[in-house]
Amino acid sequence: MLAKRIISCLDVHDGNVVKGVKFKNISTIGDPVELAKRYCEEGVDELVFYDISASYENRKALLDVIERTAININIPLTVGGGVNTIGDFYNLLYAGADKVSINSGAIKNPLAITEAAKRFGNQCVVLSMDVKMTSDGKWTAFTMGGRTNTFMDAVEWAKKAESLGAGEIVINSIDNDGVYGGYDLKITSLISEAVSIPVIASGGAGEIKHFKDAFTVGGADGALAASLFHRNQLDIGLLKRTLASSGIPIRLL
Repeated sequence: MLAKRIISCLDVHDGNVVKGVKFKNISTIGDPVELAKRYCEEGVDELVFYDISASYENRKALLDVIERTAININIPLTVGGGVNTIGDFYNLLYAGADKVSINSGAIKNPLAITEAAKRFGNQCVVLSMDVKMTSDGKWTAFTMGGRTNTFMDAVEWAKKAESLGAGEIVINSIDNDGVYGGYDLKITSLISEAVSIPVIASGGAGEIKHFKDAFTVGGADGALAASLFHRNQLDIGLLKRTLASSGIPIRLL
C-alpha cells in the first residue's frame, strides 16, 4: 500500500503567506520561503503553493517566489494560481514546480488538462476543486477563489478531469476551510470512490483524528493543512508517528 501523504499548503497573496476562514477574512502569516523551509525540515511530504488571487486578478503566479521556494526544499512542490495555458504549465515547471495545479482555467478550457498531460505527463497535472454544498444539497465546483458558482456537479467534474488526463485531484472544501472542524468526509469519499487517481483532502483539519478520518473514512491519499501548521498547533512529527502507530501507512523521518 502506498504511503499516505501529509501536505502543507501555502496560500500566497502579494508575496506573503496568508490564511482566512471559508476563503474570507484573510490575514498575513509570513514569508513563503521561510515557511516552506520550516515545513520541509519538520517532515511534511509535500508542499502546495497557491497564488490565491492570481485568477481573480487575471495575472500569473509569482514566479520569483516559486523559484526561491523551490531551491530551498527537497520535497515535491505543487503550484497553482492563474494557470490557463500550456505556457503557464511550462513556466511554473521551469521555475521549480514538480506539479501544476489548475482550477478556474480547467473549467474555462477542459482540454488544457489533456494538452498538459500529453506534454508533461499526467503526474504533473493536478485538478484543484473549490467545492461547496449549495442550498439544493449538491456539491458544486466554484472558481475565482470561491467567488463564482459554476453549477457543475463536483463528482462529475472530478470524473471528467480524470478522463481528460489529470493525475491527481485536490478537494478544497469552502465550508470547512479554516474552521478546524475536520475535513468534509462525504464529498471526499464520493470523489475518492468515483476516480482511480490520488485524491487529496483539503479544508478543516483541526486535530490528529481529522487526518486519520480523511484516510480511513474519506479514502484520501493525502491530507492537506494550512492554519494548523502555520500557527504551530500540531507537531508534524507527532502527527506522523501517531498515524503510523494506528496503522496508517505513512513516511516517517
